Amino acid sequence: MSRISRAWNHIQATLFPFLEEHLDPLTETQRKLIAILELIQIENFVPAPYCFLGRPVADRVALAKAFVAKMIYKCATTRELIDQLSSNPNLRRICGWERVGLIPSEATFSRAFDEFSSSELPTRVHEALIEKYESKRLVGHISRDTTDIGAREKAKAKSAAKKKKPKRKRGRPRCGEQRPPKEPTRLERQLSMTVPEMLMDLPRECDWGKKKKNGKTYHWKGWKLHVDWADGEIPVSAILTSASVHDSQGAIPLATISAQRVTSLYDLMDAAYDAATIQEHSLSLGHVPIIDRNPRKGKKVKMDPAKKRRYDERSTAERGNSLFKDSFGGRHQVRVRGHAKVFAHLMFGIVALTADRLLNLLL
Repeated sequence: MSRISRAWNHIQATLFPFLEEHLDPLTETQRKLIAILELIQIENFVPAPYCFLGRPVADRVALAKAFVAKMIYKCATTRELIDQLSSNPNLRRICGWERVGLIPSEATFSRAFDEFSSSELPTRVHEALIEKYESKRLVGHISRDTTDIGAREKAKAKSAAKKKKPKRKRGRPRCGEQRPPKEPTRLERQLSMTVPEMLMDLPRECDWGKKKKNGKTYHWKGWKLHVDWADGEIPVSAILTSASVHDSQGAIPLATISAQRVTSLYDLMDAAYDAATIQEHSLSLGHVPIIDRNPRKGKKVKMDPAKKRRYDERSTAERGNSLFKDSFGGRHQVRVRGHAKVFAHLMFGIVALTADRLLNLLL
């Protein structure tokens, strides 16, 4: 909190007065953007350009700041972002371009974004932000949930007919008969995997997903974003999978990543994560898992009243997902293609949301 307080005091006492002397009156959104950029310090993660021959490359720091602004201004396309930069002198100067003629073309924005996604720039910025401001804080609850991400990419074609498993004979095996061992599930395999291995094992292609919304089945084409939310709607870790991946498949890698970044006490999950493997993994990390129960044999096991009170804190995940979609560009259909680019696009919004929620702790 002291680090965030010092950063906020610098922004209020020094940065805002300086900018107001050189810019037109700042709007509330512009003040938010300035505060977020000052907190995340994205320029420290962009490598210095080198160009011995030929035309100098476009300013990558200004482009990185523009992609953060794109999520805050909820621009659906790069063309819309360029229009905002061209018509808004304050926004243009905040990002780093003094004149309209200095704003790069759409092609340059696209090449820069390809570089940022390949180097995982927004992911590294988010990890450093959590390390700097959250690693020393004791987090009470980690609320785990997913949200649907629509895409305009062509969905992956369904594979041919699944391999038919040989039918097992009913009843007990005969004397001396040996049956093949049961194949371990993905959750069971994840227990012996490293985080990179778990992430590579999860499907990453664009496909169709479905889930219940307000009692009705909702279908979408795209991806599924899995997020661990700390108290205060602060996203601690996030991974992206195909839309068809079940929520539970991302629980163990998410929990492992979050445990490396922050110290927490309770893991709060809904009934989609009701699996003994997930519960055991949470306990192995020193956490207390509180998971809503699925009905077994038609009976719903009621949650202990004390746990139920703790479980109510899981609304943090619902508010966080809503905030990401309504205020940080998560509701628009993603226009870029491929897992790396889609994840980078979303992580620019997650970075902006994280910085905004950290500053909100002081208010």
